[in-house]
Amino acid sequence: MQESGGYVSFDEDQCKEAGQSLATRYREASPFPHIAIDDFVDAAVLRRLLAEFPGSDGRDYFDREQERLKFQYHPGSVEGALVKNLLAELNSEAFLSFLEEMTGIGGLIPDPYYLGGGLHETKRGGHLGVHADFNIHNRMKLVRRLNLLIYLNDDWSPDYGGELELWDRAMTKCEVKVAPLMARAVVFNTDLDSFHGHPDPLSCPPERSRRSIATYYYTATEEGIANLPNRTTVFRKRPGTAEKRDMKVAMRHFVADWTPPALRRAFSKKA
Repeated sequence: MQESGGYVSFDEDQCKEAGQSLATRYREASPFPHIAIDDFVDAAVLRRLLAEFPGSDGRDYFDREQERLKFQYHPGSVEGALVKNLLAELNSEAFLSFLEEMTGIGGLIPDPYYLGGGLHETKRGGHLGVHADFNIHNRMKLVRRLNLLIYLNDDWSPDYGGELELWDRAMTKCEVKVAPLMARAVVFNTDLDSFHGHPDPLSCPPERSRRSIATYYYTATEEGIANLPNRTTVFRKRPGTAEKRDMKVAMRHFVADWTPPALRRAFSKKA
């Protein structure tokens, strides 16, 4: 990134070149296209951003079987100028050119509403079960294609846990683990079977937490989204564990899969 007048930005030509150089590595990765990149953003910039990271007191958080002690901070609730600067650049034309060159996915569209995105934090004892993400941005009528995570954790010990796990599409084994180290980024395709998470409770000291930046990217389809499955986040049980499925979500998806689209739309209008 370049800095001028206190504003940091990406250079489009450098972004395109970087994306091209990483394309093969990204597209051929298993269990689904992904990449982990160290020193993705200057760590000094990210440490300055941490000074603007919001406090969690009084904030809502996820606390259920599938995800515990996880906070999401929408950019609209964060006052820091550098946070807003970096998020804007991650949605810029220059950065989209990097993603498109690397992934081979053209026509990427950022999310100005930051649905589920922004700043994330998980406290000691918290976890995020293995899951596939929601696939439709209902407000923009777009299909979700990519996730970007940038970690903000200095001096993160392996004993703390919190590694991002990427599971095979059949949910039989974890193929990749990525430690959430400062300035490390992960990009991956978000298909209906791109299973990922950090499912074991964090064991970091009470004063520490697992922090990251999250942005998501979408594409439009010529036929629209009417005939596509519309999935919320789907958590999956790891084999050999006592984890529980979210049966309400499973039933909702079952009904959606076996109900004709026209009938679904009719019921939706009545509702």
